[in-house]
Amino acid sequence: MTFNENADVGSSKARRRGRTAAIAGGGGVGIIGIAVLLISAFTGQDLTGLLGIVDGGGTSQQQPGEGAIIEDCQTGEDANENDECRLVFGAEAIDQFWSGSLDGYVEPQLIIVDQQTSTQCGTASNATGPFYCPPEQTVYVDPTFFGLLRSQYDASAGDLAQLYVLAHEYGHHVQNLIGVFEQHPSNGTGPDSNGVRTELQADCFAGAWVAAMTEQKDADGDPYLKEPTAQQIADALNAAAAVGDDHIQEQSGGQVNPESWTHGSSEQRQRWFDEGRAGGATACDTFAVSGSDL
Repeated sequence: MTFNENADVGSSKARRRGRTAAIAGGGGVGIIGIAVLLISAFTGQDLTGLLGIVDGGGTSQQQPGEGAIIEDCQTGEDANENDECRLVFGAEAIDQFWSGSLDGYVEPQLIIVDQQTSTQCGTASNATGPFYCPPEQTVYVDPTFFGLLRSQYDASAGDLAQLYVLAHEYGHHVQNLIGVFEQHPSNGTGPDSNGVRTELQADCFAGAWVAAMTEQKDADGDPYLKEPTAQQIADALNAAAAVGDDHIQEQSGGQVNPESWTHGSSEQRQRWFDEGRAGGATACDTFAVSGSDL
């Protein structure tokens, strides 16, 4: 996946929020932080209490619209060279896709996290991984998370893999808008659980966008993105496999236990990403299939 260098993001709505100073008493997330990362990636659940991470200096919880507007990401060339700009540009394309695919689509807020920031859903940082906060209708991503994907998950975390992660979180926003969270509330863990079905549907929605990613254009009619290469698709599939429950359990040194799954296996996550690429968003009803076909 490559952005067209001359594509113009226009007036981005993405914001940057967090702390520029190191966390007091820092020194990295350490072994416990890595375990939290393995559990928390793509969950939208705040487990940073396990890390003892709190806002220092009396920082109060910020509201969804707060933060500095990102103004230094202007062209596709910026997106090709910088992870942060890649997310900003990707959000523009994903919003355009869903605006044309879903009646009544409301764009979420994208917050690029600088180290950490408070949210209504808990602390956002690279230790918790990217997540969507439903009450805020906001997606939080710390771009340094992709480095942790490489070092801790054995993932390549290339350009398209990064946008797969972003599109997955935007998929959760779509689920929020269409009532999936209310219709299919959490019913525990396991390979047939609503949690797994919800995550696989978000993977499928991400695949649907990837299939149409060359169709979104800037105000001048220039496509944001070029056709992804086979290697870029492989990188995205690699990221999907890296965050499968079975792979995470293996990486953390435990046994593979399907009854504890909340996101699905590596094979399932790759397959549903491909289902979206092949059939579009209408092929993504993971709640309509039997457990054996999931």
